Order: sequence, then C-alpha cells, then structure tokens
Amino acid sequence: MYHSIYLPLDNSAHSLRGVDIAIELARATGATLTGSHVYAAKLHDRRFRQMEGGLPEPYQKEDKLVEQREIHDDLITHGLQVISDSYLDVFDARCAAANLVGKRVNLEGKNWQQLVGDIGAGDYDLVVMGALGLGAVACTQIGSVCERVARRITRDLLVVRETAPRADEDGGAIVVALDGSAQSWGALMTALELAPVFGRAVEAVAVFDPHFHYVAFNSIAKVLSAEAAKVFRFEEQEKLHEEIIDSGLAKIYQGHLDVALRLARERGIELKTTLLAGKSFEKLLQHMRETRPWLMVLGRIGVHSEAGMDLGSATENLLRQASCNLLLSARCFEPPIEHIAEATMAWSDEAGERMARIPEFARGMARKAIVKHAAKLGHSIVTSDVIDSLMSTIPAGAVDRFAGKRGIDPATLQGAGSGCPFAPRRAEAGEAVQAGESAPVWEPEALARLQRIEPEAVRDHARLRIEKMARRAGQARIDAALVDEAQRAVNEMLG
Repeated sequence: MYHSIYLPLDNSAHSLRGVDIAIELARATGATLTGSHVYAAKLHDRRFRQMEGGLPEPYQKEDKLVEQREIHDDLITHGLQVISDSYLDVFDARCAAANLVGKRVNLEGKNWQQLVGDIGAGDYDLVVMGALGLGAVACTQIGSVCERVARRITRDLLVVRETAPRADEDGGAIVVALDGSAQSWGALMTALELAPVFGRAVEAVAVFDPHFHYVAFNSIAKVLSAEAAKVFRFEEQEKLHEEIIDSGLAKIYQGHLDVALRLARERGIELKTTLLAGKSFEKLLQHMRETRPWLMVLGRIGVHSEAGMDLGSATENLLRQASCNLLLSARCFEPPIEHIAEATMAWSDEAGERMARIPEFARGMARKAIVKHAAKLGHSIVTSDVIDSLMSTIPAGAVDRFAGKRGIDPATLQGAGSGCPFAPRRAEAGEAVQAGESAPVWEPEALARLQRIEPEAVRDHARLRIEKMARRAGQARIDAALVDEAQRAVNEMLG
C-alpha cells in the first residue's frame, strides 16, 4: 500500500477533491502527504516586458516605465509567493482537520516541468491530481498539466474526475481492467487493497477483440491478387481466425478473470468478473457509463506495449474520455504461474491418457509439475512433447528415489504398461531404492539443518546424497551429524 502521496494543487474543485481522497487514504494507511504549488514568476515578468509596447502613452514615458517595472517586479516576487502559500494553507487546514500533518512545497517555473522533476526526485509512490485545472472550459477533455505529468512520471497516478462525493448509496465500485500484463495484475492488487480502505466493491473487466480480423481480412481481400492469395493461403487463414483464434482469445481473457477471482478469494475479497468483446477502450468506456464506477484502475501500459512506452492506447483514450476517477498503475505483479496455468491450460487426449496411467496418489503432484512447466514454455495446451521435455530435465533414477523415500514400490509408478507413463525408466544401477526398501527416517534436528541449506537446488541435492549415504551405511535414521557431513561434501563439490 502507498506510503507517500504527492498532490499538485491549484485550488480548483478537482484539486480540492483530490485532497479529500488523499486524506482518506492517508488516514487508513499512514501514508505521508505532500502538497505542492507551482507559480511562474519568470514567465509573468517576461510577458510584462513584451506588453510594454502596448501600454497607454502616459505609461510609456521613461519615469513611468521604471516605476511600473518596479511595481510589477515586487508583485511578481512577493505576490505570486503569497498566492502559492495561500493555496497550500487550504491544504494544511484540511490535513489538520483530519489530525494529519502535510508537507508543503513551493516551486517556481513551468508547472508540468517542475512537477515532473519534483516527483521524480522524491520517493512518492502515488500522485493525486485533478483531471482539470482552473483553465478548463466546457469542452476540455483533460488538462494540459495533468496529461503532460501523466506521460512523464513512472509512479501511480490518481486522476480525479469527480468533484464531490456520490449521493447514491454505494458510491460506485472500483473497476480494474485486466489484459494479462504485469501492470494490469499490479492494478488488480492495488484495487483489492483499496477496496477495504474506501469500502467499495471490486469488479474485474477483461476485453478481447474478435472483430478486428474481419476488418483486416476485408481490407486484405481488396488488394491481394489471386497468386498472392495462394501464397498467403488467404481462405485458410481466415478460417483459422474464425474457428480457433477468436475462441482462443475468449478463453485467454476468461482465464485472466478466473485467476483474478482466485487472487481475490485468497485475500478474502468478493470479486465480480465481466468478459466483454470489442475494442478495449470503447467497451471499457461503455461499461463505465452503464455501471458508473467510482474508480477505474488500469496499467499505464498493456500487454502489447513495449518497454519505454509512456501510455498504452487504451489507457490514453480513457485518460481523455473517462467520466470517473482513474488510477494509472505502474505497479507490476505476476500471479503464481500455477494459478495462470490451472486457469488457462488444456490437455491433449494423448497427454491425458498418459496422466491417467499415473497412480492417483501421485497424479496431483505430477499434474502440477507438468502444468507449471508448460506455462513456463508459454504453452496453453499440454501435449506429449511438453511432457517429454519436462522428463528430459529429471535426473536419472529420480522417480525411483522419490518412491523409495515414501516406501513405495517404484513399479507402481509405471501404471498399466511396462514403462513409466511419462518416459522410459532411466534409473542407474545402484541408485534406485529397491522394492520394499524403506527410506531412512529423518530426525527433527536433521530436518531443521537440511532446511537451512540454500539455495533450494543445493538442498535437494543434499537430501538425495544424505539418504544415499545412510542406505550405504545401513543406517535406518538420519541424524544431524550425517547432515553436517553431507553438507561439507556438497560444498566442496560445488566449490
């Protein structure tokens, strides 16, 4: 959760509403508050000099010009500072009313440049600013300062659109847009953390676009010659998109929602999920207008953005057109890979048959390992070659050692056939635990010492070595001394 909140202030209605939201968040989280105002003394001074030629004739006499310059210089030097302090006094008063102490910052220069520099130089993790400022008119979509700051900072940015609390009972939900990118998952985690702070329901929305390829193929059909269509295999490509890719997209985005649901449940939060089809920003805008959320949270960039991009296309459109408060999240999060795999992974018939030959007690662990391996490779369907690639990474004899440690006959791991359902037996002579041979018993102190061995790969190697040493020595129990001896040997071997 946020620990330092930065508020650009200009005494506009949007800015003042941002102060109230930031104070509510700070009271719940203990975050510090910093209010800032930028005044442009040099700009005013330069502009006054440019306008001297347009002054009435009496003021163009030398003595009058000198006098006006002195007066204006004093106003610029002290007057704008007084105005800036007055804006920050309002911020101080609201903080004091909430029993909070806010830090104040006066800056001189070009507003957005000074804000970007000050934000970048600090440790702020959330910026709260109004979507519009004092210069807004009826047709303004987004204030120039807000837009320029949004593009140039790398912190979370809460853009305040609503200038007063809602009159309706629930006040609107928090909606998070999911596309499977690290920043969209970060947005979800932020939304789940903000929900109890503001007492809001949370909804996750995912949008996939099944329509674009129809537009693309219609355009391509107009320019491809008959020969080019054969090379491109136009009809096959179009059929592929219609029959496979569109339904596959729906499954991918539904998988994102399923993972989000699991993450929310793990945190004790009820999550509503919605899957929409169409252009992402258009459908999000439509959903926003229909459901009237209080806040929409989304990543600064999306799943198709390259590193270094300032804003993704959907985020940019929503920044301009959203009617509710908007939180642009820079936070990155990756759900556990098994969560993603379980929600999105399918199995081929052949892979399913191989899994069915695994004894039930070992099936769950085997399935989890295979699914995790497939997800790491970027697959969404487990096939036999995926299983084979996993088995190629398992050391010879590991399956037999696994069985031996649990007092299991290794033959039972081979299912109905004569070989392992996943791969041929590769146990080396002398390494496998013989059928009926019990694994040595670990004493509590020995197990405690084993757990202190890092990294995990070294610890696993040490366990195997220790159990092998115990069997060769005819020891039925493994004590701390044997662990120490094995650890020394492993350390020497690894250098």
